[in-house]
Amino acid sequence: MKRAPIVIAGTVAGVAGVLSFHPQPGASPAGGAIGAKPTTTSGAKPATPSSSGSTNTTAASTTKAATRTATGTDAPNQYGDVQVRVSVSGTKITDVTAVALPGSDGKSQEISAAAGPQLARQAVAAQSAKIDGVSGASYTSDSYKTSLQSALDQLGFKPA
Repeated sequence: MKRAPIVIAGTVAGVAGVLSFHPQPGASPAGGAIGAKPTTTSGAKPATPSSSGSTNTTAASTTKAATRTATGTDAPNQYGDVQVRVSVSGTKITDVTAVALPGSDGKSQEISAAAGPQLARQAVAAQSAKIDGVSGASYTSDSYKTSLQSALDQLGFKPA
C-alpha cells in the first residue's frame, strides 16, 4: 500500500509526458535539412503558383479536345504541405498528380506513399474533388481535396 501513491504519480507523469510530446520534423530522405519543405512523391518540383494561377494549355491533336493542366494552391496541414496538379481534356479529368505530399518524417512518407495514388484514382473516378479520402490519412485527404478543387476552379472545370 505504501507504493500506490508512487505508482499513481509515476503513471500520471508518464501519461502527461506522452500527451505533451510533439515530434520535430526529421531530415528528408533526399538529404534535406531539418524543417525542410516536404519531399515530392511524383519526382516533380513543386510549382510556384502565381496570383493568376498556373494554367498550361496544349493541343492533344486536331481531332481531340485540348488538354488543360493546372496546379492547385498549396494546402498545408499539421503534417506538411499538399499540392495537386490536374489535367482535364474536354469535360473529363484525365490525370491527377500529387506535386507535394507530407514527407517530413518516416511515418508521413509512408502514409503519403499509400494515400497519394488512392486519392488520385478517387478523383479521376469521381470526376470532381468530391472524393471519400483515405482512412488513416484524414489530414492529407482534406488538404488534397482543397488543392484539387483549387486547380479545377482555375480551369473553370464543371463536372459533366
